[in-house]
Amino acid sequence: MASSSVSQGRVALVTGAGQGIGRAIALRLASDGFDVALNDLQANEENLVSVLAVVEANGRKGCYIFADISQEAQVEEMISQVVGKLGGLDVMVCNAGISIMKSFFDTTVEDFDRITSVNLRGTFLCYKHAGKQMVAQGRGGRIIGACSGTGKKGQPLFSAYAASKFGIRGLTQVAALELGPHGISVNAFAPGPVKTPMYDHFETVIGAPKGTLEQELNKTAALGRIALPEDIAVVVSFLASREASLITGQTISVDGGIVFD
Repeated sequence: MASSSVSQGRVALVTGAGQGIGRAIALRLASDGFDVALNDLQANEENLVSVLAVVEANGRKGCYIFADISQEAQVEEMISQVVGKLGGLDVMVCNAGISIMKSFFDTTVEDFDRITSVNLRGTFLCYKHAGKQMVAQGRGGRIIGACSGTGKKGQPLFSAYAASKFGIRGLTQVAALELGPHGISVNAFAPGPVKTPMYDHFETVIGAPKGTLEQELNKTAALGRIALPEDIAVVVSFLASREASLITGQTISVDGGIVFD
């Protein structure tokens, strides 16, 4: 995993950093020695303030920036602010994403467009503008996207979400090929079920008694449990490190053994 002495002076940006997986990633990278820029929507400002306090308590510089990653002008401005406030950009973690649970026939065009605009277009915009900044800096970099087990194997009730996450795998491979000559690696992590607020929402939607969904999902994992946000953060920590310099174009499952490549 990343050494804090090696990571010091490097800057990471994490989208969707206010809670869940994004929060865990931001805190892990801060403990690895990165200065960390936090992104989320303005509605999550209270959460960002809390995460920033922990980043700074680790002795690292930090800031938070509001942006809707589905909007190109806001992504460009976000990258510009990170560079202005923290001095550059070395690691881009495109974590932000949304989901819905609806049958294929009940999913509307508006549902589909909303999910893909954040998950797929948002990831494309973050890859694109972070990549441009890293190329301009001339010191390489790491770009890391958020796929899903549903981006490797489709699941009922997740048509729009699956489409967006399958798209991220292809986008990651193309970006890896084009940015590789600049010393920039591009990879993605693919969680299965993770104990986050989004997971709790799914339990409510299907009407499952609290805790029963986790028990059932644990049975599907070869290692007998679903992931915590910190499990995902460990993998991102490695992908962000210099030790991962020869890994690119990959989408790595972090699910306890639910989906195999």
